[in-house]
Amino acid sequence: MTDLSQTPREAEPTDARGRVAELHAVRERVRCGPSERATEAQHAKGKLTARERIELLLDPGSFSEVEPLRRHRATGFGLEDKRPFTDGVVTGWGTVEGRTVFVYAHDFRIFGGALGEAHAAKIHKIMDMAIAAGAPLVSLNDGAGARIQEGVVALAGYGGIFQRNTRASGVIPQISVMLGPCAGGAAYSPALTDFVFMVRRTSQMFITGPDVVKAVTGEEISQDGLGGADVHAATSGVAHFVYDDEESCLAEVRYLLSLLPSNNREMPPRGECADPVGRRGEALLDLVPADGNRPYDMRAVIEEIVDEGEFLEVHERWAGNVICALARLDGQVVGIVANQPQHLAGVLDIEASEKAARFVQMCDAFNIPLVTLLDVPGFLPGVDQEHGGIIRHGAKLLYAYCNATVPRISVVLRKAYGGAYIVMDSQSIGADLTYAWPTNEIAVMGAEGAANVIFRRQIAASEDPEATRAELVKEYKAELMHPYYAAERGLVDDVIDPADTRATLIQGLAMLRTKHADLPSRKHGNPPQ
Repeated sequence: MTDLSQTPREAEPTDARGRVAELHAVRERVRCGPSERATEAQHAKGKLTARERIELLLDPGSFSEVEPLRRHRATGFGLEDKRPFTDGVVTGWGTVEGRTVFVYAHDFRIFGGALGEAHAAKIHKIMDMAIAAGAPLVSLNDGAGARIQEGVVALAGYGGIFQRNTRASGVIPQISVMLGPCAGGAAYSPALTDFVFMVRRTSQMFITGPDVVKAVTGEEISQDGLGGADVHAATSGVAHFVYDDEESCLAEVRYLLSLLPSNNREMPPRGECADPVGRRGEALLDLVPADGNRPYDMRAVIEEIVDEGEFLEVHERWAGNVICALARLDGQVVGIVANQPQHLAGVLDIEASEKAARFVQMCDAFNIPLVTLLDVPGFLPGVDQEHGGIIRHGAKLLYAYCNATVPRISVVLRKAYGGAYIVMDSQSIGADLTYAWPTNEIAVMGAEGAANVIFRRQIAASEDPEATRAELVKEYKAELMHPYYAAERGLVDDVIDPADTRATLIQGLAMLRTKHADLPSRKHGNPPQ
């Protein structure tokens, strides 16, 4: 296919109809892209083109493109002879389930999707439009980084993107979809956004590529091994969601958008709910063992509580000892933070604290109420954790909860020990409503550990230390760890039948829907890092 931008016009149209016909011809060639060969090469890699991706993301026929005829004006290194329309990025807006969404998509067929001055200017413009309109921004990333031929001008273009990412943070939802390579400084834009999606085998993210790693450290590693989707989903925590193909990835982006408000001044969209508000969850009585040492899958508990058993887990494969998920209760979107006893007994560690803190901050920024399900034996002990900064990382979660002004309800299912109990949205740090199941154990530490500390001398002096210890553990539990101890002291609002958890949460959220809380006047806080 001939690129109209590189060929002279054979004859100047002399009337309006001729010029309109020429316009449609130009638009068609812009839509088709640089050449059929380039499109075939993109498809051969198992990748869609920029426009095909946009069609999957947005409602059919809703896309309005901005600056499709933009061309770069750089010279040198042969650039003056190659000036394709769009300059390698398609920008515009459309709708997802009828709600406005802004989007930009790198076109790898043009300059490998590399960013130059004109390319960056288009992205800056669409980001400014999204902020001004108060609508989500989705970036479909498939680019080779800065356009080397344009030098520092390209780097400045990235700076403008980073600045706008930061300005939009907490104002509009920002979603980065990684559909190709993302190297160097370009990786920082996705890191500044709210959610990162990746596709296996076709998307990678890293600051320095395998060649640089080998030259500097001598380590040999593939692109996927260094910065592939599974690495960032399970090891680094950079990717929130990972899928096998672009179609399912973009379908999940649409689903996520349906759970988020358009901006921080709106509430999340309410959905239709056919699931009865008062539906009792009798299965919960069997799902959660009364024995605090027996594991179970907290996901099954969440399924039993939320509408239709449906929820979207964020960071599913990273820091598995805590679950962060978006779901609905009576049609209202809620953010759920829950310990996962099936993984490391549900303890809080460095990664779990970071994961939950970022999720709590996101929910608070976008008016999403928080439901916290506790079954936490404490913070993970160990030299690695202490030296790795568990104090400051754990404080991130504490800060996030204390700073959150959205409705907050917590439920203690079983264990809630020590500092981890306080951090997981206890009443003392501002939870609006706190409930407990009759299987709860809220205490400074487990009964065995507490008895060993309090009655150390008495146990040591006993003729039968083990029998004495067992008796004293039983005594300690009866005095300080019975299910109603916290309720008697006003530290939980009620002890509830587990089967009534769904109804209790929905009633509480309905009451808190008009909650208003003011924070002290300040430029911004200084959260622990």
